[in-house]
Amino acid sequence: MNLPLLYPRRIEQRLAEALLDTPVVLLAGPRQAGKTTLVRQIAAKGPRYLTLDDELTLLSAREDPIGMIRSLDRAVIDEIQRAPQLLLAIKKSVDEDRRPDSLAGRMETLTLLPLSQTEIEGCSANWIDQAFAGHLLRADTPALGDELVERVLRGGYPEAVSRVSAKRRVTWARQYTDALIQRDVRDVAGIDKLEQLPRFLNALAQTAGQMCNYSQLAGQVGLDGKTAARYAGVFETMYLLKRVDVWARNRLSRIVKTPKLQFIDSGLLAVLVNLSFEEVRKDRTRFGHVLETFVFGELLKHATSAEGDYQLLYYRDADKVEVDIVIENAAGQLVGVEVKASATVKASDLRGLRKLSALAGDQFKMGVLLYDGAETLPLGDGIWAAPLSSLWGTAPGGV
Repeated sequence: MNLPLLYPRRIEQRLAEALLDTPVVLLAGPRQAGKTTLVRQIAAKGPRYLTLDDELTLLSAREDPIGMIRSLDRAVIDEIQRAPQLLLAIKKSVDEDRRPDSLAGRMETLTLLPLSQTEIEGCSANWIDQAFAGHLLRADTPALGDELVERVLRGGYPEAVSRVSAKRRVTWARQYTDALIQRDVRDVAGIDKLEQLPRFLNALAQTAGQMCNYSQLAGQVGLDGKTAARYAGVFETMYLLKRVDVWARNRLSRIVKTPKLQFIDSGLLAVLVNLSFEEVRKDRTRFGHVLETFVFGELLKHATSAEGDYQLLYYRDADKVEVDIVIENAAGQLVGVEVKASATVKASDLRGLRKLSALAGDQFKMGVLLYDGAETLPLGDGIWAAPLSSLWGTAPGGV
């Protein structure tokens, strides 16, 4: 049996720091992203390890959560979402030792997403932190053409990364989404009528990276708009996708306010839309949206382990001028990112970044057009073209 390789996780340092001064640390994220592997490593250093996948432990958590928590000193509790009442018991325990009036400030939540390309390659630089410092990472060995497509279609789930063939990865991805719907949707949302969820998830996949019209999507699968919005929220809770808001300022009256939905893992998205390596080699028409998902996912992973505090947004106005991803820091400064699936860059590709630069003024730190090429080159007005593989570059350079 081939076990997935253990990759160093960038969130590990933040997790260790949080455990030094915070009574409760919640590690959230999608199933099979590596949470259990990481917390087992922590438990090996001393804390007791409990998992609610064990039926007796789950029964104790549900029938006597306060008693269970009182019996523990330092512990790692895995699959805690299966007994939400445990969080209330943990709050009570913390309140008894220290006198706050809520768990806020006593619990820190960290997010572990599927593997980033940085983690897969064993690199340490954070693309977003570097961009706001005025630097781009240097892609020492750029992934171009077929190699880039392979990375995008593979995604970042450890099990998918460990499988050598596309056929085996597709099999895993389909079983994964089936299991989420059959088990986790019941646990997380209490939804019993599951027959419409696979069709709805497929409909969401077809609109990845686009503005979401719930009423239109709902009509495709026989749901009402309110139910469709709720189901999308459930998939967001399960870290399959994320709602992305529009970057806007009060004075900008012509900004479109509709959020768009982005899937978090490009490999899962590719399977849901039946996009194969062979199709992309012949025709890249459908590859662009999956590539944008890949970049969004990589930047989201960088944001979870960055030194700074960042929000991922997008820009679109009434004239349909767009920027794929707008990264905003706590001070309101911006880095714009445009994604291009080809190796050719045209002046028209910079339209959105130039518009964003003009609107943001001094708050615009940098614009980056990520493309399927090898060179990092300036394009004027603080805008650069950079290889997509600079996202997992090894050292600052180029700016």
